[in-house]
Amino acid sequence: MMKINSTLTQAMAGIHRGMASARQHAQEIASADSFTEDSPSSLIEPLVGLTQDQLQVSASTAVLKAVDAMIGTLLDEKA
Repeated sequence: MMKINSTLTQAMAGIHRGMASARQHAQEIASADSFTEDSPSSLIEPLVGLTQDQLQVSASTAVLKAVDAMIGTLLDEKA
């Protein structure tokens, strides 16, 4: 049970980290200076960061779902 708690904690922390980082990247995009087609570089890093944040949250959510399924299986076995 200790490993399940640890995994659950890590999954939730991963979701929180991804969401916090997404908020930061969204703020960077919202506050970016105007740009032209010649210089969109001010948006490249935060847009790539948002994609990474999405992957972080998706991966952490998959871990959370796996823990949920594992707990459900354990409860079914005990019943």
